[in-house]
Amino acid sequence: MTEAQDLHDISLLLRCESPLIVLETREEQRALGLLRQAIRNQPKALYSWSVVSGLTRQDLSLQAMDTSDTTEPRRVLEHIRSSKTPGIYVLFDFHPYFDEPALIRLVKEIVLSHERVPRTLVFVSHAFDVPAELKRLAAKIEMRLPSSEEVRTLIIEEAQRYSQTHNQKVRSDKAVLDKLTRLLTGLSQNDVRRLVRNIIYDDGAITESELPEINRAKFDLLDMQGAVSFEYETAKFAEVGGLRIFKRWLTERSSFFSGAAPAGLEAPKGVLLVGVQGGGKSLAAKATAGLLGLPLLRIDIGALYNKYHGETERNLREALKLAEAVAPAVLWFDEIEKGMASDDNDGGTSRRVLGHLLTWLAEKKVGVFVVATANAIDDLPPELIRKGRFDEIFFVDLPETSIRSDIFAIHLRKREIPAEAFDLTALADASAGFSGAEIEQAVVSALYRAHADGQPLQQSMLLDAIQGTQPLSVVMAEQISTLREWAQRRTVFAD
Repeated sequence: MTEAQDLHDISLLLRCESPLIVLETREEQRALGLLRQAIRNQPKALYSWSVVSGLTRQDLSLQAMDTSDTTEPRRVLEHIRSSKTPGIYVLFDFHPYFDEPALIRLVKEIVLSHERVPRTLVFVSHAFDVPAELKRLAAKIEMRLPSSEEVRTLIIEEAQRYSQTHNQKVRSDKAVLDKLTRLLTGLSQNDVRRLVRNIIYDDGAITESELPEINRAKFDLLDMQGAVSFEYETAKFAEVGGLRIFKRWLTERSSFFSGAAPAGLEAPKGVLLVGVQGGGKSLAAKATAGLLGLPLLRIDIGALYNKYHGETERNLREALKLAEAVAPAVLWFDEIEKGMASDDNDGGTSRRVLGHLLTWLAEKKVGVFVVATANAIDDLPPELIRKGRFDEIFFVDLPETSIRSDIFAIHLRKREIPAEAFDLTALADASAGFSGAEIEQAVVSALYRAHADGQPLQQSMLLDAIQGTQPLSVVMAEQISTLREWAQRRTVFAD
């Protein structure tokens, strides 16, 4: 259990007399409680500090000492340095003050004098970058989030608490509880309890209809910024024309994420979708999450990059760490070649980013299903597309005649226009060489024409829109021919 593991790690560091400990967590009181348990049999005083409350005694085992006037960061460090009594000092949210060299030096002097006076500094914060001067002196622990078993226990505890105070049982069923457990995995104990209370105290029930709102609240709490975004609307595969082979392949693996797969079956790693622009790769990525019943995280490759040395790699690490925290989930790298192409002019950043991603793909054990989409295969590094990185590489080609007919029907019905009123076969024949995106734009263009003429949409308007479009297959015929030739020997065709 994660609680026992965190207690073990903290106790070990204190027994080893580590002078400087960093605890990364958003649960301050839980951290303080674990520290109390860890020193239960040790003759040391325990203090906590914040810029509001100053230094406060947290145990009653030893004689009190004067801690007045210690709200200022420099004052509290000077107070600790002058103390001759062994103790553990827990400082909350101290990280903003480490831009002052004098404070870094004070911390260093306290740590270096630990052999003479065993005072242990414990910095607790949601995120803490240890200054370079202190890195070799510090031991860092990232406190674990509750496991799925612990999340389920928290849900049951909150339901029992409601039952005791309201004298009625919480209405739900096992299937909903299983889904709620998966949704809340990746959050802290406090956040899990708060979200569960929100849905239980509303109507005394946990129902399927409340899960989407829980999902949205979860990702709001995770505070995703920058390179990672949560896609709230995931398409259904009914909205994706063609891709029959890819759909069948994916359906066969959906049992792993639904919990119906036999024990011992390896988790699917993910897929690489390459193909013609506008062919439906992005829509397929969204639909993958919908079919698997998982949340979809999208990584913006461009937002990963930062001009400062090491920041790009850090952004990637944090994005992957977030994906693992919310697993099971689908992680979508859109146009992955833009961030992984080798470039001798970027100081080796792209190579380091690629190396870190490849290592993560090889070692990840959590249920993160990766969907990477790419247009320019010439820019894809060989290391990324060799066997073993992804379960399969699919090629998404321009749609055939029957699929183009389906795509016309999908986009007409999407706009509440009866597809049966049109000759879909004639439209499909007229749009040879069109991508799915180009078919959609033809429908949109014809609708604007109908609105301008004050008439309902007609077959002739759609045909005119098709004839007025020069598809990508004509404009970039040579590149598409090269792409197909490359795919013929290296990929599985999605249709």
